[in-house]
Amino acid sequence: MAVDAIGLTAPSQSTVAQNAGISQDDFLRILLTQLRFQDPLKPIDNQQFVAQLAQFSALEINRQQSEKIDTLLTIQGADQAVALLGRSVDVATGSGSISGVVSAISFASGEPRLTVRTAVTTLVDVRLSDVALVR
Repeated sequence: MAVDAIGLTAPSQSTVAQNAGISQDDFLRILLTQLRFQDPLKPIDNQQFVAQLAQFSALEINRQQSEKIDTLLTIQGADQAVALLGRSVDVATGSGSISGVVSAISFASGEPRLTVRTAVTTLVDVRLSDVALVR
């Protein structure tokens, strides 16, 4: 899950697709296919097999680290949102910047959304990335 920090833009879908890479299941399928179709008279060299298993272990460690980083980013986004309660903020909108006070926080799909009260109206579902300035 991607969580936007204050002032950052969300990554586009094309960026996410480019970083997808090979999954653990893909690696297992490749390894099993290689073992299934190897020449019985010339089996895979032990060093190559151990090197491939080490790559598989590294892939699993990277996947676990990625999950932990995603969890950490989620917690950081929630911490940032809670820290904004009662603070004056400027929210970037399509027509300019609107100033107001953060009065509430909700979590839509695990992502923090702010409620900002202005002198005229109340903005609902404001993303952290839309906050331009905190006073």
